[in-house]
Parts: sequence; structure tokens; C-alpha cells
Amino acid sequence: LYDWANSVYSLVITTAIFPIFYNKVTATTAPDGTTSDLVTFMGMEFINTQLYSYVLAASFVVVIIASPLLSGMADYAGKKLFFMKIFCYTGSAACASMFFFNPARLEWSMLSLFLANIGFWGSLGFYNAYLPEIAPREDQDRLGARGYIMGYIGSLILLIVCLVMIQVWEVCARWAFVQRVFLRVLRAA
Repeated sequence: LYDWANSVYSLVITTAIFPIFYNKVTATTAPDGTTSDLVTFMGMEFINTQLYSYVLAASFVVVIIASPLLSGMADYAGKKLFFMKIFCYTGSAACASMFFFNPARLEWSMLSLFLANIGFWGSLGFYNAYLPEIAPREDQDRLGARGYIMGYIGSLILLIVCLVMIQVWEVCARWAFVQRVFLRVLRAA
């Protein structure tokens, strides 16, 4: 079930809905009809997609540095579940805060993306560490494959629901960021 809910982040947030939403809300149209994809972030100008990539890269650097330290602490203290929940809940709250994404407050808005990505990738290390504990060696491949399948199914179902909401019912794409939170909280419970 962890894969069921967790894989939604990589499909809905990082691949299908949030990047399109982000590009749309950060692009500006001048009175003469020209469109600009320049954004101001911390006093500097960036192309909106460039800034998006920098924020994701910075979050990966944090995960790369923190993961070995935190996983060592978790193994030593027997606190894998504790750390997994911290990352899960942090990522879920940050993902829900993307609902309030505002290009006029881009620093705060990009912080949501930054923390959501850290929450997603940070929780995976602790989640993957559970496989040897919950299944004997001969069942690990089967169980791991089943988790991946459940992840793909969960991602696809929520993506279809989100696309129907956005395309058919014309609901704002922001609601896709909140739906995912319910799945993550259920997954970690």
C-alpha cells in the first residue's frame, strides 16, 4: 500500500500535472500579447523551467547528504518507521501547501515543491529498508514486484481522476495536489 500511494507523487506531481500548472501560472502575458517565461526568485531572474529544475536539484542534494546520516541513525536506534513517517508527513504537508502556489510569492511557493520532493525521496530510503524485514529472501522479488505494480495502478487511477476533474469538470488543477495528501496519510498510518 505504500507504493500504491507514494508512486502518485512521481506521476501526478513531478510528471503530469504540477509542471504544466507551474508553467501556466508562472508565465506572464504583456499588454501587447507577448508571453514571458521569466520569473524573479530571490532578486534574480530565471526562466521558469530553469528555476523548477534548480529547486528539484537542490532538494536532491539535501536528500543525498541527509540520507546516509539519517539512515545510519535510524538503523542504530531502531527508528526506521519514525524517520519514514517524518519524511512522509513533511512531504504530504508540503504537497498540500502547493494548493496555495502563488507566483507573486514564488520563494514560499517553491519551498513547497522543495520540501515535497525531500519528503518523497527521503521516505523511500526508509521504506526500501523494510523489505528484508517483512519478507524472507526468496519472497523479496515477488513482493517488491507486487509493490511496483500497486504503485503503477495507484498512480494511474489518481492521474485519471485528476485529469477528469481538470478536463471534464473544469476543476482547478490545484485540487490534484491536495488529493495526493489523503493517499500519503493513509499509506503511512
